[in-house]
Amino acid sequence: MMRALLLASLLIATPALADSTMPPAPYANVQLEDPAQEAKAAALMASLRCLQCQGQAISDSDAQIAGDLRNQVRLRIKAGEDPEAIRAWLIDRYGDYVSYAPRVTSLTWPLFAAPLALLGLAFVLLRRRFTRSAA
Repeated sequence: MMRALLLASLLIATPALADSTMPPAPYANVQLEDPAQEAKAAALMASLRCLQCQGQAISDSDAQIAGDLRNQVRLRIKAGEDPEAIRAWLIDRYGDYVSYAPRVTSLTWPLFAAPLALLGLAFVLLRRRFTRSAA
């Protein structure tokens, strides 16, 4: 009984131990000095999904990983890297889910082709129906 109580208390206390004691990244909440670079960074951050929140862009999220990603984006923009290269790096690192702008790949092309195929099928069926009834 004592073992079960100890195990339960450890499981309950684990989330409290998960809080980071690390300070936030330097550019997590600080804008770049150059307004043009900050505009590029803001546009890119608005199109990247927070991996922890899963519904917010990293620009809107208060999660620590979103702050780290904002920092990475701003540091790379400041270094002169292209926003699409940064997006590609993040997709390679975290997967396609991190981007709100999905890529067409050998795995995802059916997702893009299916609506067009359904639209074409609907057109053919409607055309048959209306040309048959007109004759």
